Amino acid sequence: MSRVVVINGAGGALGAALSSHFAAAPDTDVVLSDVSQASLDATVAGLTTVDGEVEALLADVGEPDQVEAVVARAVERFGRLDVLISNAGVLSPNGRIHNLAPEDWERAFRVNVMGAVNGIKAAVGVMRPQGSGSIVLTASVSGLTAWSHAAPYCATKAAVIQLAKVAAVEYARDGIRVSCVCPGTFRSAIHEELPDAAIESIAGRHPLGLGSADDLVGAYDYLASDASRWTTGAALVVDGGYSAP
Repeated sequence: MSRVVVINGAGGALGAALSSHFAAAPDTDVVLSDVSQASLDATVAGLTTVDGEVEALLADVGEPDQVEAVVARAVERFGRLDVLISNAGVLSPNGRIHNLAPEDWERAFRVNVMGAVNGIKAAVGVMRPQGSGSIVLTASVSGLTAWSHAAPYCATKAAVIQLAKVAAVEYARDGIRVSCVCPGTFRSAIHEELPDAAIESIAGRHPLGLGSADDLVGAYDYLASDASRWTTGAALVVDGGYSAP
């Protein structure tokens, strides 16, 4: 029986890396979603090696019905759901707390927190009857440390970490594991327009230097696999040593 993996937030550097990895994994079917059609198309076009079947559809993780539709597609097409990766997220504007607008906070919570909540709700509706499943949320090392001028992002990623822990406790007896990955800074499209000096400054805060999206894939692979069968409620930090000092 093939494993069925849903990836929300499949666009962008990390989403594309995760999609490529799981699409190429043996006996694995994937359902990919993103809010951007262009990003989703780019991810699908970049799947150079595919072992199982691939489904793709647009979804805004802030809309519960759209997240339910992604999970429903997995069940309709493949009959089950083994892994949900909730990877969609947004950055907040750069500014101190007193300069941020209510909309900045609302957008961050709608996508970063409620997107994860909506993913969990949709997934457990399928996984509880199965008696098995793994849910992996994308948090951030910013949820464990303090980033100046990024309060909404830090606060929402801290909430994602705690959400994973609470969900892990609530659904353990249903055979469902829930954990999160806390990435440090890795190269992505948001860094393309930064000057070299800024990149060097960011890299300097990571003892191992800046990573790439591919450096994060192993953490998700572990949490999605049977190798992590006794792991739940974990916040797996993959940050190049950023949080070590």
